[in-house]
Amino acid sequence: MAELADTIRRTAPRQVPWRLVAIWSLAAILACAFLFTGLRGNISFVLNLRLTQLVGMVQVAVAVAVSTVVFQTITNNRILSPSIMGLDALYLFCQTALVFALGGFGYAALDPAWKFGGEVVMMMAASAALFVPMLRRGSEMLMMILTGVVLGLLFRSLSSLLSRLIDPNDFAVLQGASFANFQSLDPALLAAGGAVTVLGTLGAWRARHTLDVVALGREAAVGLGLDWNRTVTAHLLLVACLVASATALVGPLAFLGLLVVAVAERICGTRRHAVLFPAACGVGVVMLVGAQLIGRAGFGGAVVISVIVEFVGGLVFLALLFARRRQ
Repeated sequence: MAELADTIRRTAPRQVPWRLVAIWSLAAILACAFLFTGLRGNISFVLNLRLTQLVGMVQVAVAVAVSTVVFQTITNNRILSPSIMGLDALYLFCQTALVFALGGFGYAALDPAWKFGGEVVMMMAASAALFVPMLRRGSEMLMMILTGVVLGLLFRSLSSLLSRLIDPNDFAVLQGASFANFQSLDPALLAAGGAVTVLGTLGAWRARHTLDVVALGREAAVGLGLDWNRTVTAHLLLVACLVASATALVGPLAFLGLLVVAVAERICGTRRHAVLFPAACGVGVVMLVGAQLIGRAGFGGAVVISVIVEFVGGLVFLALLFARRRQ
């Protein structure tokens, strides 16, 4: 609590706006580079395809950034993210179970809108059932981490078992659903996911001052008159909704949220949510669009964007762990 208060006091208010402007200016430059560099062939078709991909990347960046900021606040831990708590593993297990039960052709024939809606509802229900009771009881953070790790291992083990039992041709379909993919986004899903992301982001923004109080800790927040159980439950469901929307749209990105929030906090030097929300969203756009540009220009499009993001995010996660250990 004292560390948070000191950080807020040390932050120079006049420095924050230009840092946010710098982040979003870089994001705009990268977006223009992504849209207009290397245009060949049918320019109208290519621009339309790239614009769809760009909208998807912005949507995922905002959803992941906002959900991670809120999740770290309600858990009072800066090295946690919804993905590390096993939600991505649950998504992969559901995809594997669907391919195992329906086959590759049956899986491909599923209505994308119904599939998207089912995945969002399922992940919200799982989050409510698993983590809300622990947060309400004020369980120790170690217990939450262990629960998330164990559940992640369970879902990954079940996914691995089922993947060994399915037909090799169906396995190729499963592999395509196991990595984040921005190349073939469904415009209908973009609209549905965009609505979920906008509503969730607006809800988090309206609660930014409440989240500042939550960041003080359970005892301090309750002492200031906050209804802890109701607030934590509502925001955990909001996190699950945003994570489910982003994951169902493009696939799992385990370390993206941790990466963008850590970088945004380092740049802005504050945990105030009025600053951290736009900063983390801007850094997320920079990371995703920059990774896509690197993959297209440096590797000829042969490297999946998630590989670059996960590699850098994993390094940041290890750095945060070692930094906390030194403290």
